[in-house]
Amino acid sequence: MSLRNLVLLSACLLLAACSKVNQENYSKIKAGMPKAEVESLLGKPRECAGAIGLTSCTWGDETAFISVQFAGDNVMMFSGQGLK
Repeated sequence: MSLRNLVLLSACLLLAACSKVNQENYSKIKAGMPKAEVESLLGKPRECAGAIGLTSCTWGDETAFISVQFAGDNVMMFSGQGLK
């Protein structure tokens, strides 16, 4: 394995280990929590969609993610999958 590939692999592993989408942060989310507080905990969401005062945002990827539904600017429901 070349040095370049080794450095690239190390960087990918380090970034994956630093993900904010994990069980520890998921357990900190509570109903009623403001959206700004969730974003400070998890970072910018991958995507958000909504209408009429309801918004659903997702953090992570297809294998490990946290999905949060907001009513106004507060957490209404949330779920996660593949968290470590």
